[in-house]
Amino acid sequence: MNRIPILFLLILFSLALFSCSDKKENSMGDNPFFNDYGTPFETPPFKIIKNEHYLPAYYQGIKEQNEEINSIVSSKEAPTFENTIVALEISGSLLKKVNKVFINLKEANTNDEFNKIAKEITPVLSKHTDEIRFNEGLFSRIKIVYDNMANAGLDEEQKVVVKKYYDDFAKNGAALTGEAKERVKQINGLLSSLTLEFGDKVLNETNNFKLFVKDEADLAGLPENSILGAKEAATSEGKTNEYLFTLHKPSLIPFLQFSEKRDLREKMFKGYINRGNQGNENDTKEIIKQIVALRAEKAKLLGFETHADYMLSDNMAKTPANVYLRLDELWTPALAVAKEEVKEMQKIIDSEGGKFKLQPWDWWFYAEKLKNQKYNLNEEDLRPYFKLENVRKGAYDVAQRLFDIKLIQRDDIQVYHDDVVVYEVQNSDGSHVGILYTDFFPRASKRGGAWMDAIRKQQNINGDFVTPIIINVGNFSKPVGDKPSLLSLDETLTLFHEFGHALHGLLSKGKYPKITGTSVAQDFVELPSQIMENWALEPEVLKMYARHYKTNEPMPEELIKKIENSGHFNQGFEMVEYLAAAYLDMDWHTLTKTDDIDVNSFENKSMSKIGLIEEIVPRYRSTYYNHIFSGGYSAGYYSYVWAEILDADAFAAFKENGIFDKVTAKKYKENILEKGGSEDPMKLYIDFRGKEPSVEPLLERRGLK
Repeated sequence: MNRIPILFLLILFSLALFSCSDKKENSMGDNPFFNDYGTPFETPPFKIIKNEHYLPAYYQGIKEQNEEINSIVSSKEAPTFENTIVALEISGSLLKKVNKVFINLKEANTNDEFNKIAKEITPVLSKHTDEIRFNEGLFSRIKIVYDNMANAGLDEEQKVVVKKYYDDFAKNGAALTGEAKERVKQINGLLSSLTLEFGDKVLNETNNFKLFVKDEADLAGLPENSILGAKEAATSEGKTNEYLFTLHKPSLIPFLQFSEKRDLREKMFKGYINRGNQGNENDTKEIIKQIVALRAEKAKLLGFETHADYMLSDNMAKTPANVYLRLDELWTPALAVAKEEVKEMQKIIDSEGGKFKLQPWDWWFYAEKLKNQKYNLNEEDLRPYFKLENVRKGAYDVAQRLFDIKLIQRDDIQVYHDDVVVYEVQNSDGSHVGILYTDFFPRASKRGGAWMDAIRKQQNINGDFVTPIIINVGNFSKPVGDKPSLLSLDETLTLFHEFGHALHGLLSKGKYPKITGTSVAQDFVELPSQIMENWALEPEVLKMYARHYKTNEPMPEELIKKIENSGHFNQGFEMVEYLAAAYLDMDWHTLTKTDDIDVNSFENKSMSKIGLIEEIVPRYRSTYYNHIFSGGYSAGYYSYVWAEILDADAFAAFKENGIFDKVTAKKYKENILEKGGSEDPMKLYIDFRGKEPSVEPLLERRGLK
């Protein structure tokens, strides 16, 4: 299942020229966004921020940034890096301040009022951003700095920032004129609203599905933890004698893995894969058609053949052809392994007297049986050793040993929900690094998946070092009854993964927020997250954190060995369902003609073209594909496997030298984590590894060679 959900939600350029000074004014003294917070490390004072504070702060922030942009444009001084690029970089501080808080809460703890605010402010922000991108005077000054930067005495980091600003403006139509320019503005506004609507509909579909079970016989095969969770969920809805199962992953996945009721597995599975595809008020097919058509039109107006060409021009892959080439390289061996996995599971079905052919809703169930048969490993046997608090400490201890940092829980920092736990990150000498919020349990107010974001990015402009405030969000198994939160293996890997993203943001040491932290090429951003997963299951690391929640005894050697032996298990399925979704994304965004598209027919043709077997469904079907139709991964979902090639090759360096080797860790920290997007990603990688990455370590790790 997907471990990284969306990092680029509602990313705003945060520049502007749209006056809203007459909108919703209120007393600055009553609004916490208008003043210094006065909290530890200027963390948001969530307890006093109210819904009515957001819109006034947004409009005031837009007004202030307009004035700052006007000041840059009207300057009589010749354009320089300082008076144009840096001035642009530091503009809109209030707007960024309110926006980062709002975006994070909109995703992690939304409500009806938040949705109303988002629907009002999203098109305003889109217009605000466009007014800057299309400001001819501003672009003219940026172009002068860009044209003269070779002789301006700039360092490499400053040159990268100049180029990124120039490319941002040029790529978004700054050089367009007349009707073309106005049409791109119009498209941007439409897309901002449509992508927001898509995400809301998928969330509604996820929350609306409820499978109530009355007969305890229908609970056959389910683990105790799953049953207790379903009992609590039903009780919370007033059904004290029933059990409630939902499409949230901690409920869905154990049900598909262990329920002996095939008809109920089918109902759960189809409920999941048919989200947005049911012809109701939450159907997303018409939105998809509009989004795809608008993206294709915008790309052509900006001089690109397709939306994929437009999106990939700044990535390591550069072109759609290169992406397809990499996907094809992995597809053939992965599909061959998946077909063998089908045969093995069908043998189990036949041996048990089942008179049916393996279907997608059977895969998880029979894969679990096959794992038991081949490795004597039941994933539920692992849960008692993956207590959330222990897993979290394990990830933090790995970072401490690698990067000489420590995490200290801070109960004096305000949170937006009782589930949230806050840590101060310090260097080993006690100096402050940043703040990390963790929010790990599902709720109706939180979208699905797991992600990292920054409430405040690291920067160091003119010697004023601003430390980062980072957030890790997940949807992990909740405590039930008298049991603590016990994670699945996949959830354990997800926690390590998202903490890897957090480290990228926390350990950043750049000057300009344009290129600090995770502001890197999309197909490079997953390297720091995916490499962290490697440590999670190393025997040496498991012995550090995998302890039984009752006895505190470490995971026995026998169980660790089973995990090692099963490392290649089900890899055909995992790679095929992922690659299928990556192909689907690319197919949608390499369209040149978008008339008369039937969403389901298009998807079926896309999957037929690559020969996807009927026993596997793409990890994301079009109608609930948040990554590409609501998040920031359009023509970019491939980037996970692109980065996986990097992370497998990079971790091989640690394996060669020792997984906690200080020299290797220092090179990785200095060349990858601290540098952000300050240099070409391949150069950064070579500076760390000493060579370009090879695909061989990935094929070996996945058992696909």
